[in-house]
Amino acid sequence: METLAMHISNGIINGPVAAAFGVIALAALTVCVRRGRLDLDDRLAPMAGLVAAFIFAVQMLNFPIFTAGVSGHLLGGALAAMLVGPWVGALCIAVVLVVQALVFGDGGVAMLGLSITNMAVIAVAVAYLLIALLLRVLPRTTTGLAVTAFVAASVSVVVAAMGFVVQYWLGGTADLGGNLAGLAGTMAASHLFIGIGEGLITATTVVTVAKVRPDLVYALRKPAASATIATVGGVR
Repeated sequence: METLAMHISNGIINGPVAAAFGVIALAALTVCVRRGRLDLDDRLAPMAGLVAAFIFAVQMLNFPIFTAGVSGHLLGGALAAMLVGPWVGALCIAVVLVVQALVFGDGGVAMLGLSITNMAVIAVAVAYLLIALLLRVLPRTTTGLAVTAFVAASVSVVVAAMGFVVQYWLGGTADLGGNLAGLAGTMAASHLFIGIGEGLITATTVVTVAKVRPDLVYALRKPAASATIATVGGVR
């Protein structure tokens, strides 16, 4: 049976660790719901639905990592963070993960807390922190926006993969072969390549949206990035 390193199958991590991360995920999503309500408006609500649908589609593409049947996939954390913000973005990915687990059996239901922590919380948080930093220092052009999206997506994917490594270290039960350092190295290397692909997709998507409707890009709606809206929405 296939094991998904990011969509974690039942039995890969022991019960106590899975339960602990379930509590962490629930607490994080509760904060996201409260903060996300402040962001939702007539622009963000429909965009959130489109983002969730897009992420659902790209996460169906899996890439083999181990010969034992472990695979990784695109996450969408940076894309969600840039288009709908960290709070609503995390909720979008969490909803996608729940649907995939309950309807399509993609990842174990008992492991949802682990998967949500990695992909909806860690990936989105890391991506948005990088976005906030890079939009302050890079030229406020389409090139700067593309570089921001690419770097945020690439790094967030690798960091989320390391989240799985930590979880496996805390309570791994399945034999994925080799030691923890080997697991970390394999996960980092494979997800670096996945991250590069996700970075290209994220950059292309965000720049395309920004050229047509910069007001729909959450990262460009913040006061610190107001100048970016005028530049990206222009001819440059």
